[in-house]
Amino acid sequence: MKARLLAPLKKTRWRVVLIALNVVVLASLPWFIPASHFQIHNVLHHLNFIPLMVAGMLYGWRGAILCMLFADLVYAPHLYVNWNVNRFDASDQIVEISIFGGAGVIAGLLADRERRQRFNLEKTKRELENVYTELQQNIERLKKGERLYAAGQLSANLAHEIRNPLASISGAAGILRRGNASPENIENCLEIIDKEAHRLNKLLTSFLDFARPRAPRFQFTDLGSLAASVVSLAAHATNSRDVHLYQEFDGRLPEVECDPEQMKQVLLNLTINAIQASASGGTVWLTGKASADRVCVSIRDEGCGVSAEHEDQIFDPFFTTKDSGSGLGLAIASMIVAQHGGLLTAHKNTGPGMTFQLELPRDRNRPI
Repeated sequence: MKARLLAPLKKTRWRVVLIALNVVVLASLPWFIPASHFQIHNVLHHLNFIPLMVAGMLYGWRGAILCMLFADLVYAPHLYVNWNVNRFDASDQIVEISIFGGAGVIAGLLADRERRQRFNLEKTKRELENVYTELQQNIERLKKGERLYAAGQLSANLAHEIRNPLASISGAAGILRRGNASPENIENCLEIIDKEAHRLNKLLTSFLDFARPRAPRFQFTDLGSLAASVVSLAAHATNSRDVHLYQEFDGRLPEVECDPEQMKQVLLNLTINAIQASASGGTVWLTGKASADRVCVSIRDEGCGVSAEHEDQIFDPFFTTKDSGSGLGLAIASMIVAQHGGLLTAHKNTGPGMTFQLELPRDRNRPI
């Protein structure tokens, strides 16, 4: 075990020794080669590029600077002697070492950036693997109650969902790890990592919202005003789809005791879904009415709807008819409404489309 830990350290020491030895050899040879062989001296000067670049690539910009300072120290005696003999050659050599050192520093900065990306990638990969392992271990424990059992089922589905982006991240990491990718390929790999990490973060956030929902913070809220603000927000999503959005409320709706942020999340989710389900030129209606014991808000669209065989699965975790959906939006919405003592239902219209109906009790101590 100890030998295995010391192996990387020994390897690093040998690399430093080889770089330093290379600098010393290149600085020593000009003492033994006659000044008349200027072409050989010129070649030796240019070979200083190698240790400086290698130091930058292996040890970053700090390694390149240290190597350049060491080269200056080793070359100083020869430069001092040569300054009185051939001042032009000596000054040219100083400029070349400075330029090569600058190139080494740039290479070191790029190498440091790649190492940071690789470190972050490996860290993300380990975290995702830990999440995957924890999800697998928690499946049995999450089956103890009805909600926990549902969370356990969706954990298995989530573990399946994260495999594709995890495979993309691992593939991009492999390309970066080999170190021979072109700048264009490196940028593509970084773009893949960023996109898939964002996708995974969104998926895991939705999962946590479902598995560990926040308790509602109740306060008296005007559902009519809340629905109007949702219509205003959702109107931005209709511009690119040419969908008409209307709201019809039966007078002023009475205030209900609910969490306005969570209700806004539910209504916005249902409205956006309705807009996305509608064809170009379609219409989405938000209607509201009140009775003696409850307040109802309905969202009706003219989309393709859901087939009869899938109607019972609409609020199931990970059920979706979208190509890019996570299948957790309606499940979370249904759970939030249930926490408020309300009811969220869906049914096919007589004509095309679906209607989702949100019902909340006017007295939250008397749930529906």
